[in-house]
Amino acid sequence: MGMVGTVFSFNGHRGHNTEHPGARRGPMLDADGLRKTYGDVVAVAGSSFEVAGGEVFGLVGPNGAGKTTTLRMLAGLLEPTAGRATVAGRDASDAATRADVGWLPEESPLYEDMTARSYLAFFADLYGVPRGVADRRIADTLDRLALDERDRKLGDCSKGMRRKVAIARALVNDPDVLLFDEPASGLDPVTTAAVVEFTAELAAAGKTVVFSAHDLHQVEDVCDRVAIMRDGDIVARGTVEGLRERHGHTSYRVVLSVPVDGSTERGGRHVLHVDDVAAVEDARERATAAGGEVLDIRSREPDLEDLFLRVVEGEA
Repeated sequence: MGMVGTVFSFNGHRGHNTEHPGARRGPMLDADGLRKTYGDVVAVAGSSFEVAGGEVFGLVGPNGAGKTTTLRMLAGLLEPTAGRATVAGRDASDAATRADVGWLPEESPLYEDMTARSYLAFFADLYGVPRGVADRRIADTLDRLALDERDRKLGDCSKGMRRKVAIARALVNDPDVLLFDEPASGLDPVTTAAVVEFTAELAAAGKTVVFSAHDLHQVEDVCDRVAIMRDGDIVARGTVEGLRERHGHTSYRVVLSVPVDGSTERGGRHVLHVDDVAAVEDARERATAAGGEVLDIRSREPDLEDLFLRVVEGEA
């Protein structure tokens, strides 16, 4: 852990790994049969997965799927009913391990009478970070997050600025593992893009990140692999490309000069969406029989949102 080392550096956007990098670097975080129950209610049914060093691992699912409960067990804040979570081989519930994890909850109240700088310095003191190291780390993080009003009281800051401060708080101890629960929730598109890019830069600098968000475009942009949860279970897991191969299919947008069954008129043309090449050829034959022609054909690969809906609705 780099608590008393130099400020971590950022190396720019890294892009996606095309395969699970664990074979190269080994797991930094390991969830082994994590289960959490509250009486007869099963919040998490027995999740198992590994996250490699420098990987961004997406955890997605509908409300109530068990994502936040899983994150809280990984952070050592919630004791599993069964199973075990480890960080670099150490039990997540150990105090020393928790000091090496940066936790960003979806709702993160701040001390509104403190400024961003004094708030972060306070948490650095709690972690025992030397003042000089803390000052440099705080300044570096706030610079990268473009948070200029660092001496303004947090109660007077915008939601976006407050969220950036919460992210900086998760980094003040320079942890190796970061757990981000809806890091860009409710933020404007510009701030959201900055948070997603910053997450990628953290991983490029060697951080291991578990990233949970309802906006699946964010997840697809930044995550190397994704686990989809439903009713407390992980029901699909892998790279987006791997999930696409297993659970998706190519669809086609066919533009015709004449109407056919199922087409929609748009600007004098007729658009038909079909799921396979045979249906494209059928549309061509029907258009020709009606005295028309195919004007354009475009294929579309399913994105993570399409795959998510197929998996959670039980179609895949």
